[in-house]
Amino acid sequence: VKIGGTPGKNPTVMIGSIFYHGHKVFPTKDDERKGNFDKELVEKLIKTQEEMSDITGLPGMLDVVGSSKEAMAKELEFVANVTEMPLLIDSPGADIKLEGVKFAKETGFFDRTIYNSILPETKQEELDAMKELGVKNVVLLTFVTEFTTTARMKALEELIKLAEYVGAEKMLVDTAVIDVPSLGVSLHVIRRIKDEFGLPVGCGAHNAVDTWKGLKKKYGDAAVKPAIAATNSSPVVVGADFILYGPVESAQVVFPPVAMINAAYGYVLSEKGIMVKPPHPLFKIA
Repeated sequence: VKIGGTPGKNPTVMIGSIFYHGHKVFPTKDDERKGNFDKELVEKLIKTQEEMSDITGLPGMLDVVGSSKEAMAKELEFVANVTEMPLLIDSPGADIKLEGVKFAKETGFFDRTIYNSILPETKQEELDAMKELGVKNVVLLTFVTEFTTTARMKALEELIKLAEYVGAEKMLVDTAVIDVPSLGVSLHVIRRIKDEFGLPVGCGAHNAVDTWKGLKKKYGDAAVKPAIAATNSSPVVVGADFILYGPVESAQVVFPPVAMINAAYGYVLSEKGIMVKPPHPLFKIA
């Protein structure tokens, strides 16, 4: 899976989240903590994302979220055997993520994992553990309390230093969407980061919809899917290389509009004489 480069040349990478808090694959909250999930449903959701990837030409990854060490190991083992897609190792707890890294190393799929994520407040002991484990692929999350372009750019400079300390070789920058107001700043900074740092950059734009409390009340249930599609497409318009599009269930909603924007960019590159090769949405849109 290639990420980055001139907007339109490489397809946008689509990253769906699975095993997140409250995910319907867990029968109960206790099952979520223990990592007991509906395997048939999980496989179906993963295969649906893979099908959408095949149809549109947009590569896929999965953000695997663990709520405990026990759950993380079970989830990673199952997903790694079901798909060959790269996997983001994610959790609210650093100890859980580190356990996921250890498990991936022990079971042989470490090379296709990405540590999600390093933040400005990441503690030294976590960084030291990452370094000792040999983490090479990381997400840099520019989460700062000051929602400005300047603050995010400054945060990224520090995050790159932390990633270099760890020994990371490949970095993805997440411009940190929290709500609708922060979405605008996150989109604005995407192009700045590409121009000034040359790193692959994207965001979890879906957070803007998740935190929009008045969406259903004001516009009704029918407005949710269009909002999800529009919000996740917006980073692509400004040149994002990847989209953390939220729950994997949204694959059928977000892949088509993102593929359409990719195709539009692809034709612009073709007009400039830049070769765009399959598999690419430019060849899938018809």
